Amino acid sequence: MANPPPAETITLHLETLARLSRASTATVATLLLKRGYLNAFVQGVVPLGAGKRPLIGPAYTLRYIPARPDTDPIEAFREPDHPQRIAIEECPEGAVLVMDCRQDASAASAGSILLTRLQIRGAAGVVSDGGIRDAAGAAALEMPVFAARPSAPTNLTKHHAVDIGLPIACGGVAVYPGDIVLGDSDGVMIIPRHLADEIAEESVGMELFEAFVLEEVRRGVPIRGLYPPTDPGTLGRFKDWQARREA
Repeated sequence: MANPPPAETITLHLETLARLSRASTATVATLLLKRGYLNAFVQGVVPLGAGKRPLIGPAYTLRYIPARPDTDPIEAFREPDHPQRIAIEECPEGAVLVMDCRQDASAASAGSILLTRLQIRGAAGVVSDGGIRDAAGAAALEMPVFAARPSAPTNLTKHHAVDIGLPIACGGVAVYPGDIVLGDSDGVMIIPRHLADEIAEESVGMELFEAFVLEEVRRGVPIRGLYPPTDPGTLGRFKDWQARREA
């Protein structure tokens, strides 16, 4: 079966990223489930640092394969065409650098110096299913960084950077260049680019309804009939609640 359409052929609605930035990964997971996407949550990655803005942006991909001595001596970083260095310098403004490390966090995929450079260049964030070295510095960045865990060894000990801008796997999830990456305190969801507009639009109403449900639960309303709203009175109360909010 063919790959999804190239990212450059799918133009997003002007409000899509802003709408998704106000949605939770839990909401997006449910909306993707309704469309049959069961494997869109990046496994094993967590945010480094707390209280940051949501991670949102199109994926810019970098793939690592296992390192070996002839391809990854320490001198490799001096090479002007080293793919890791190229990715740092060419990741577009507003994009999320997504790194495929085969879910191996025994070595770093990047460190705070490279990630600081990425932040200065205007990247939206980083997702790696490998490790991050100098993790305290990475966690202190304003830019959201998601990784498997801190890991001191340099990437050359385990990871050989090979591909930029091609489909990858990150945390067991297929990531195509231009897919939309959403991250919050729960983790990271990958939204196929061709679904991003409709997921974003639907998330607005779902987030609003769940805010209403939470208020109902706090005032003692039982879950049955409320969530999902199988009791006809639930949707009536929801409409009244919306009207009060908009008044």
